[in-house]
Amino acid sequence: MNIKGFFSNWIVRNLLLAALAVLLFVLAANLFLALVTQHGKEIIVPDFTNLTAQEASRVAASSGVEVVVVDSMYIKRLKPGAVYMQTPKAGEHVKEGRKIRLSVNTLKPKMVSMPSLVGISLRQAKAELQRNGLVLGKLVYVRDLATNNVISQQRFGRELLPGTPVPSGATINLVLGLSETDEMTFIPDLIGRRYQQAVDAVQESSLNIGSLVFDSSVTNYADSLNAFVYSQTPESHIQLINPETGRDSLVANAQRRGTEVSLYLTIDGNKLPAED
Repeated sequence: MNIKGFFSNWIVRNLLLAALAVLLFVLAANLFLALVTQHGKEIIVPDFTNLTAQEASRVAASSGVEVVVVDSMYIKRLKPGAVYMQTPKAGEHVKEGRKIRLSVNTLKPKMVSMPSLVGISLRQAKAELQRNGLVLGKLVYVRDLATNNVISQQRFGRELLPGTPVPSGATINLVLGLSETDEMTFIPDLIGRRYQQAVDAVQESSLNIGSLVFDSSVTNYADSLNAFVYSQTPESHIQLINPETGRDSLVANAQRRGTEVSLYLTIDGNKLPAED
C-alpha cells in the first residue's frame, strides 16, 4: 500500500485524528491546571509586627503579598514607627497578592491640651481623659468630704494646669477625695475579662493597677489587647470560717480605695479556671 492509499484509509485517518485530539486535550488540561494552581496559590501571612513600614514592604515583596498602612497612632510602650497590628494575622493562609492592612506606631505623639478635671467625679474625669487621648494613671486618695471628687490633676508628681500641652497617650494621675465613711471598696472579679475591660473595672472600683504580667503566649501588642485575665491579686473573694458552725464560706473581698490589683494575662484559653 502506497502512502496516499494509507492515508486515504478512513479508519487509519480517524484513529490519527482521535489520537491528535487526545494529545491536544491533555496539553490544554495541563496548561489550564497550571494556570489555576498558580492563580490560587496560597501564601502564609508573615508576621509584620515590630517591623517598620519599610521593613514590612521588603518582607511582603519577598513573600508574595502586599502591605498597606491604614492606621497610625502613638503607643508609648512600642518602638516608634513599628507595626503593632495587622489584618489578616500572621500565620493565616491567603491568596498570592493579598493586601495586608497594617497599623503603625507614629514616630512621635501629637500634643493635646490638658482638660480641666478638678471638681468633677472620677468617672467623668476618666471619660474626659479618654476623649482627649490621655490615659488615667494612679489614683491617690486624701481625706475630703466628697469621695472620688477630683482635687488635683498631676503628671510626674506636678500639678497640671488646664490647657497645658501634653503628649497624646500621656498618663495623668489624679488626687481624689475620700470621706471617713466611704473608705472601703470591693475587689471586682476580673477572671476571663479582656485586658482593657479588666483595667476599666479596677479603676471604676476606685482601685489602682499594680503589676501587669503577660505570659509567654502574648508576643505582640495585638495579643496584649486580646489577652484575658487568668489570675489576679488580691482575689475578688476570700474564704472565711464561721466560728459558730466551723464551715467555710466565700465573702466579697473589701479593701481600701487606692489598693493595687495585679493582673496576670494570657491568650491561652487552657489557663482559665474550670467553671464550677
